[in-house]
Amino acid sequence: MTETVFVTGSTGATGQEVVRRLVELGATVRAGYHSEANAEKARQLGAEPVQVDLGDVESIQAALGGIDKAYSLSPVHPDLGQYGVNFVTAAKRAGVKHIVRLSAVGADAPEAITVGRWHREAEKALEESGIPYTIVRPNIFMQNYFNLTGNTIKDQNAFYFPQGEGEIAIVDVRDLASVIVTALTEEGHEGKAYDVTGPEAISNYQAADTLSKVTGRDIQYVDLPGDVARQAMIDAGMPEVISEAIVELGDAVKAGHTSAISTAVQQVTGRPPITFEKFAEDHMSHFV
Repeated sequence: MTETVFVTGSTGATGQEVVRRLVELGATVRAGYHSEANAEKARQLGAEPVQVDLGDVESIQAALGGIDKAYSLSPVHPDLGQYGVNFVTAAKRAGVKHIVRLSAVGADAPEAITVGRWHREAEKALEESGIPYTIVRPNIFMQNYFNLTGNTIKDQNAFYFPQGEGEIAIVDVRDLASVIVTALTEEGHEGKAYDVTGPEAISNYQAADTLSKVTGRDIQYVDLPGDVARQAMIDAGMPEVISEAIVELGDAVKAGHTSAISTAVQQVTGRPPITFEKFAEDHMSHFV
C-alpha cells in the first residue's frame, strides 16, 4: 500500500491497533497526537507523529496536508461532535479522499443517548460533506475490562459497572481495527455504515464467570447503583457531564439496547469475531 493515511488517537485503544496494521501493510502513517509522550509511542509503532488540536480547524488541516485517507475519532468530551465537524471541515479543505469515522452503536437511533447524539453530529457532517466515507459504530470494548477495571480485578477480584444484568454484544478492539483498516485499504466500503459487535451478547456476570474460569480465581461483578457510580466518577475528577453520560450508557445496557449482534466483522474481514473467552486468554497478564 503506497497511500498516506492519517490516524487520529493513534495511541488509544483502537488507534494503536489501526496504526500497527497499516504499517504492516506498508502504508505511510501520519499519527495525530496531543501530548509529546504520545508522539514517542507513535514513533515506536512506525508512524510519523504530528501534533494536532481537534478544536482548531487550521491545526487539523495542517496535519492533513498531503493525506489520501484518514481515520477520524473524537475523545469522549462534550465537544465530541464539534471535534468531528472540525475534522470534516479540515479534511475537505485538505482534499482527503476517504474518511473512516469511529462512532458508536445506536448513534443513528431516534432515541440515542447523549454520547450517541454527540457522535451523530459528527456523522451527519461527514455524510453531507461530499467526501467518500465509511462510518464504523462499535459496541462496548472488551479491552475496557483491563483498561478501566484491570486494577480492581487484580487487587480485589472484582469489577464495578452500573449496568445491571444487561447484555452487551461486546467487541474486541482487534476486530474493530481489522474492520477500520479494511475500509481504509480496500474498495467497496464507501457510503457504508457498519455496526461492529462481537459474536455473542453477554452480561457482566457472565464476563466475571469467564474471567474466573480463565484466571483460576473467583472474580465477581459488582453492579453499582447509578448515583453511586456517578459520584465515584465525579470524586475521581471526571466532569459531571461525562459521568452522567456514562451512567446513561449503563441504563441503555440494562434496557437491552446493546445486545444486538451484527455480522459486520465476518462481512468486512472474512473471519468470525473474537469471543470474550479468547480475549481473556490472550490478555491474561492484565488480570493476574
